[in-house]
Amino acid sequence: MKMTTEEAFVKTLQMHGIDNAFGIIGSAMMPISDIFPDAGIQFWDCAHETSGGMMADGFTRATGKMCMMIAQNGPGITNFVTAVKTAYWNHTPLLLVTPQAANKTIGQGGFQEMEQMHLFADCVAYQEEVRDPSRIAETLNRVIMQAKRASAPAQINVPRDFWTQVIDIELPAIVDFELPQGGTEAVQSAADLLSSAKFPVILNGAGAVLSKGGIEASRVLAETLDAPVCVGYQHNDAFPGSHPLFAGPLGYNGSKAGMQLIAQADVVLCLGTRLNPFSTLPGYGMEYWPADAKIIQVDINPDRIGLTKKVTVGIVGDAAKVATGITAKLADGAGDTNRTERKNTIATTKSAWAQELTSMNEEQDDPGTTWNQRARADKPDWMSPRMAWRAIQMALPGDAIISSDIGNNCAIGNAYPAFDESRKYLAPGLFGPCGYGLPSIVGAKIGQPKVPVVGFAGDGAFGISVNELTAIGRGEWPAITQIVFRNYQWGAEKRNSTLWFDDNFVGTELSEEVSYAGIANACGLKGVVARTQDELTAALAQAIKDQMENGITTLIEAMINQELGEPFRRDAMKKPVAVAGISKDDMRTQVGA
Repeated sequence: MKMTTEEAFVKTLQMHGIDNAFGIIGSAMMPISDIFPDAGIQFWDCAHETSGGMMADGFTRATGKMCMMIAQNGPGITNFVTAVKTAYWNHTPLLLVTPQAANKTIGQGGFQEMEQMHLFADCVAYQEEVRDPSRIAETLNRVIMQAKRASAPAQINVPRDFWTQVIDIELPAIVDFELPQGGTEAVQSAADLLSSAKFPVILNGAGAVLSKGGIEASRVLAETLDAPVCVGYQHNDAFPGSHPLFAGPLGYNGSKAGMQLIAQADVVLCLGTRLNPFSTLPGYGMEYWPADAKIIQVDINPDRIGLTKKVTVGIVGDAAKVATGITAKLADGAGDTNRTERKNTIATTKSAWAQELTSMNEEQDDPGTTWNQRARADKPDWMSPRMAWRAIQMALPGDAIISSDIGNNCAIGNAYPAFDESRKYLAPGLFGPCGYGLPSIVGAKIGQPKVPVVGFAGDGAFGISVNELTAIGRGEWPAITQIVFRNYQWGAEKRNSTLWFDDNFVGTELSEEVSYAGIANACGLKGVVARTQDELTAALAQAIKDQMENGITTLIEAMINQELGEPFRRDAMKKPVAVAGISKDDMRTQVGA
């Protein structure tokens, strides 16, 4: 069949149902963007490519559908790096299309030239460059399939002079295959360990969300054993939050109940998680990872099994299929040992933590530091971060999708959100980029227009994506709600400064003259300032109503005091010691300046 290369490219996108693209328009991609409307592909032209990539991440995580990132070659494409690496660690299957400088001139240092394959080599699960115009559909089809199989971004690099070529090809076939169920012996070994366990615990990761039926399969297994279910860091939606066996998230500022329960485990089933070290760091002063427990790790990627924790049984397979297989092979009476006592322990531990979390109003100072005490004294009438989070919980719809940025005040809220459905909690993940909260929730709303969405960000992180307010007010963009915690500081870095650098606050202060609500109003959106818990609850309730019924995007500036939460990396920091000493007198004038 005769067609142009751009027609072959777009027809392949259509085969896979990829109907949304995020980025900024550029001449190197115009031959295909020109036919997007005729093909039923919506192009979302954001204000910055990094945000566009995070929109794509939010769209796919909220829907399970792949979408595409595309921009001008060179500087447009380089702006995607942070977003693509974020998606990689978030297990998000995305198509990264990187138009390249012309094949016949590449290497000559031409306009907007960049070596784009090396740039993304550590950010994608698969990458391939089109070698001949006639192979464009074949290559694109393979890249898309690899992204789906690896549940990660994959890249196709297309020299821009390969567009508008007439080729005679057949469109390639889509080849899907069944995901592995885990080895028979390994699944039986896991079932044997769980059958004889006195205090089994299940830890669900992203794989339970990505696997079709993964959460339901883990629920059946958990109920059979009466095993508490913890979830990985920033995967609060990996098990129903209202279920009596749900123990909450591990990791930074997570659930103390989950930590206390998993500490008692003699067998832990880690379902669809790579057990990243940051996700199991000590919390609330507890070293909770059970050092003597038998560990069963299930992951679709064999390279991740046993990488960070000592594993008794490793199983390569799909979370739903493996969990179902283990349940079928459990011995009669599995979970009966100490069942009543264990159920009581789960209930009382959860209840005690819920009461403690509700009563938390203040962030604690480490011995020898007084910043939080001073912050409360400086603004005694302002909300603390935890007061703000409780006010938010009062108005947040139960079916909402939320996104959290990286940073101090979002991190303080890690223990609060729980969900009865998956694909509800978007977070920047273990790459930890600032600026994720706003664009990811915009992408989620594009994918789920009938669901209320709320994004969260600290004021430092929000400043990185604030320019998207100039884009999302246009008529075709859906309405969203964004909350910005406003305390005029980079809080996580400031806490490090109080603990290890004697309150030497270098680069941590933000301008008190900036109004994010004012910027929102200037962009044709609705900006609101909330100074009390009642005002914040009321503002969020109205913003949700405006989002769902009136098509109005609202930015709520929640004014909070400057209390600082637990530092991100106690494990990676220590107080410096002066040896040679530093003096301004040693600064020299540059030669030739």
